[in-house]
Amino acid sequence: MRIAHVITRLILGGAQENTVLCCQDLRADYGDEVILITGPSRGPEGDISSEARRRGIRLVVEDHLRRRIAPWHDVRALSRLRHLLHEFRPDVVHTHSAKGGMLGRLAAWSLHVPAVIHTVHGAPFYQHQGRGGRWFCQQCERFAARRCHAFISVSDAMTELMVEAGIASRDKFTTIYSGMELEPFLRAEGHREVARSRWQFAPDDFVVGKVARMFHLKGHCYLIDAARVAVRQNPRLRFLLVGDGILRRTLMRQIEAAGLSESFRFTGRLPPSEIPQALSAMDLVVHTSLREGLARVLPQALLAGRTVISFDIHGAREVIQHGQTGLLLSAGDTTGLARAIVQLAAAPAQCRQMATRGRDLCQARFCHHSMTAQIRQVYERCLHRARIESHQVTRSVVTPGGASRPGVGKKGSIP
Repeated sequence: MRIAHVITRLILGGAQENTVLCCQDLRADYGDEVILITGPSRGPEGDISSEARRRGIRLVVEDHLRRRIAPWHDVRALSRLRHLLHEFRPDVVHTHSAKGGMLGRLAAWSLHVPAVIHTVHGAPFYQHQGRGGRWFCQQCERFAARRCHAFISVSDAMTELMVEAGIASRDKFTTIYSGMELEPFLRAEGHREVARSRWQFAPDDFVVGKVARMFHLKGHCYLIDAARVAVRQNPRLRFLLVGDGILRRTLMRQIEAAGLSESFRFTGRLPPSEIPQALSAMDLVVHTSLREGLARVLPQALLAGRTVISFDIHGAREVIQHGQTGLLLSAGDTTGLARAIVQLAAAPAQCRQMATRGRDLCQARFCHHSMTAQIRQVYERCLHRARIESHQVTRSVVTPGGASRPGVGKKGSIP
């Protein structure tokens, strides 16, 4: 196959890592010809473009493809995407993220690409959004949904959200969990001594970690509020924040104002290859985001043998079975979060048992080769339907005498 992936940015994030691994596997496991079209990755969230190139992926950076709405850039980006796709002549265009998904689907559909697929890593509309913004995002998604053949959701919860919002019918969705490289996380325990020394933790410290960009809706403030209560009950609690972003200075001021400066460590931005080491330094992982498709840190933590407390949002319960592989709390419940942290810090055996159960589940569900195989099956189904429709259209436009009727076009191939 000839496959073009389109994503808005290649920052450090789950959707981006997922996409890079998929592109790599399509080339290595199936011999497909693949390009990855992305916009520039600027700002504190990091950039994995060099990692994509290191993995042998043909990368095209289109400067006009921006995350924010910018009409002049958006029109130019759409024109450039049409040009790039027309030159590449793909069998499949697979889009990711809101802006890349919108413009990529419009460009591909206008060129009659046989299979146009969009992955829902996280819906662009969400509960805590303003009513106007939510309505606008839903209208955009409904418009784009009519210009693709199939959706892939990273969790069943994302499918439910999209269907309930009237974006598309349920039969257009397939859930495929976001794959990752398992081995580095399964071997994470071997880094523990070095990692705890790196971030200056004592042997008897109980380390609670959070892995997330320091960005709105990631919920760092809830962890800080819970820490204020929990540390009073257990002074050996320490907190490790992995990541960087526009809120770092704000969070540092909040921690200082709470008198917790000695209890918190910041790793700064880490490349994906160092996340297993960071997890090895922790005894417990907390996920307090208010909006995710299915956060990669949940299976990553369990694969590394770490118990998780998560807010019960979207796809979290597809990994965390409450009381079995971790604990689920209502979003924003800082009182419950503080209580759960103190409870698990006093019960290390319970932590290990839950993490072991979670590891077994995640090994079967989150292998990136399995993810890519399932994604490619979606491509094959869409292409099979396109061939059938093409055959039907070809038969319908030929008269009994063999002459074709002019002016009849079809979706299914690039002109």
